Amino acid sequence: MTDGGFVRLPDGSVVVALAVPRPDASGRTVRVLVHAANRPRALTRVRNLGLREVYLRGNAAPPTPDEISAVLHHPEGVVWRSAPCGLTEGWHPMTHLLRPAARLAS
Repeated sequence: MTDGGFVRLPDGSVVVALAVPRPDASGRTVRVLVHAANRPRALTRVRNLGLREVYLRGNAAPPTPDEISAVLHHPEGVVWRSAPCGLTEGWHPMTHLLRPAARLAS
């Protein structure tokens, strides 16, 4: 089960935050933020990127205002960073998280 939450924006869309295991099986966790029309669509976006076992149960760790701003200003609407994060770590596009797994598969 993942730790996360969501926030409904004034326009009706949502920002979903999820803490998921890193795909490279390093045992570390990443926090993924997704902007979508609704919660099911946000989870579908993450699953379509390769993180298949992602579920949102409850609202224990909703995104902060800074996290909402980060995902809204990203062109793809999906960003991640390590959890817990360092003070200087910025947000990364999802392609940077999934790229090492793609290299191992080829």
